[in-house]
Amino acid sequence: MPSNTIVERVVADLLKYPPFDQLDPAVLKDLAESVTLTYHEEGEVIFSKGDSLKGHAFMVMKGAVRLFDSIDGKEVLVDLCDEGDIFGVRAIFAHHDYVLTAQVAEESLLFELPVDKIRHLLETEPRVSLFFAGAFAKSVEEIEHTLSEAFDVDRRLFGEQSCNNFLQNETLEVKPVTTVITCPPDISIQEAAKIMSDRNIGSIIVVSPENHPLGIITDTDLTKKVVSRPGSIKERPVSSIMSSPVYTISGGKTIADMVMLMVKTKLRHFCITEDGSPDSPVAGIISEHDIITSEGNNPAVIMKAIMQASDRDQLKEQRNKTESLLQVYIGQEVAVHFISNIVTEINDAIITRAVDFSLKELEEEGEYKCADIPFCWLSLGSEGRKEQLLRTDQDNAILYAEPPEGEKEKAHEYFLALGRKVTGILQHCGFVKCPADVMASNPVWCQPISVWKGYFSKWIVTPEPKAVMHSTIFFDFRPVYGQARLAAELKQEIFSLIAKNRGFLGFFAKNALQNPPPLGFFRNFLVEKSRDHANEFDIKARAMMPLSDAARVLSYELKVPEYFSTAERFKRLGTLVPGMKDLGAEAAAGYEFLMRLRAVNGLANKSSGRYIKPETLNKIDRQTLRNVFSTIDKVQKTLNLRFQLDYIRD
Repeated sequence: MPSNTIVERVVADLLKYPPFDQLDPAVLKDLAESVTLTYHEEGEVIFSKGDSLKGHAFMVMKGAVRLFDSIDGKEVLVDLCDEGDIFGVRAIFAHHDYVLTAQVAEESLLFELPVDKIRHLLETEPRVSLFFAGAFAKSVEEIEHTLSEAFDVDRRLFGEQSCNNFLQNETLEVKPVTTVITCPPDISIQEAAKIMSDRNIGSIIVVSPENHPLGIITDTDLTKKVVSRPGSIKERPVSSIMSSPVYTISGGKTIADMVMLMVKTKLRHFCITEDGSPDSPVAGIISEHDIITSEGNNPAVIMKAIMQASDRDQLKEQRNKTESLLQVYIGQEVAVHFISNIVTEINDAIITRAVDFSLKELEEEGEYKCADIPFCWLSLGSEGRKEQLLRTDQDNAILYAEPPEGEKEKAHEYFLALGRKVTGILQHCGFVKCPADVMASNPVWCQPISVWKGYFSKWIVTPEPKAVMHSTIFFDFRPVYGQARLAAELKQEIFSLIAKNRGFLGFFAKNALQNPPPLGFFRNFLVEKSRDHANEFDIKARAMMPLSDAARVLSYELKVPEYFSTAERFKRLGTLVPGMKDLGAEAAAGYEFLMRLRAVNGLANKSSGRYIKPETLNKIDRQTLRNVFSTIDKVQKTLNLRFQLDYIRD
């Protein structure tokens, strides 16, 4: 154990910076006793991209550390950490290798913070938990943003379109062939060719007795070096025509890694060995075909397939692939905001094609003649907020321009037929019907803009319980197809109505407090009692809705025009509401944690993920969930104080 003087010095240093300035003295002293101070010279590499995670994170006490990626031999700076900054937090949350290189920019003193100590603080100190969760999410966001900028500048390798694909491939791992066919160097070319033919493979690895790679023979080698040459050399040993040395790599490579290697080496086959060197046994092989196959789980490829789809079955196939993509992203701890953006783009593309198909069918049927009336397809609820990671139930509507006199009934029939066709296609793709029938196939929710303005006017002017309930669904509308100006006009109308009827916000806010956080959850296991979900925790009603409801109220009060997600709303509110910056960031991080937890549960149980068995949660998830409950409590108290809700009667 370090001397008391050293511990006191470490305590004093830690107290200068968050989140340690929030800890009780005894807790901070315990942490300080486990911290190691290390000296590093300029240019020293702390860890490299691809290195295994260390048992500690780092905090800069003096000096500076560069975090960068390397693309085609060119460094791309992601962050420069100076005094008080913490880096290497991936070791706390992730299970995969480092994705950046950390190099000392100038002579530095670093604190090494043991991972086990930090994880203990995550379980016992809510502020520490949310700080590090935010730091991890921020690091992923910075990587994505910086690499996006880098590829915007340098498109030399990938061209205009595939540049963006490269970033999306950054986290997608190529699945190698692990049952590798090999042969010794002294067998004949003819024997090797027969093995390749019998096994229907395009290459064979030539290995030593220790199973170390010596060379490789491909179909191209046989064509160029054997078939095309005069005379017969088929009896010669394979070593005479093999390509050597073999390019060896370690496992776990992403599509981005492999595309870069193919460009740099101009090779199409790569041998995986146990330690990545040619002096260890063969463990697998990656070919150009494997990379292309992995591209099937690339969001850009899925999007392209959707936009080229010719029927609903092809749309369903691509949405099924999206579920696999979601599984990969969740497993590789990709930031939730990035996942939700990708899935939303795919869902929107499916809706777009479904509308295209349906419009074409209506035209071919020739029964209706209202295709020239502008309209807008609206996504509502979680899809409207860009949060529908799993295929939960549909919430949608159609908003169309005012038809000419005498054509109102015909227009309504036309758009209702459109709504029924589109919702049918979406149901075919796995998006189940809304139990409350809040869909564009319902005549009530397929209306011209005058009717929609009338709906919102009634809900806002007379905010009785059913009206407020409708508000929680329909106020999250987002235009997906058609004339977005119609949606913008409707939103401005809502802002105007709220300004004239300020009392509505009080009822709206009061409704947002109907689901208080279950702060006693871990003591009393506050779970459902219904037959279908007995003893399960409803993450949607008891954790997600309280946050999304509060964010919605404040966004409409402050006239935020964008069609934001809940997390995006809280981030914006942090800049608009005095004193809410920290709480806004905390609530955004908490909501994204809930989205991830629900997605993990849904994928594991092939369900909507809404109902969770408490006993399936690990210790850190349970503690983080409790911390989120504390955040919900603070958000609801802020809402209560802001609108003086204690004085509003039900």
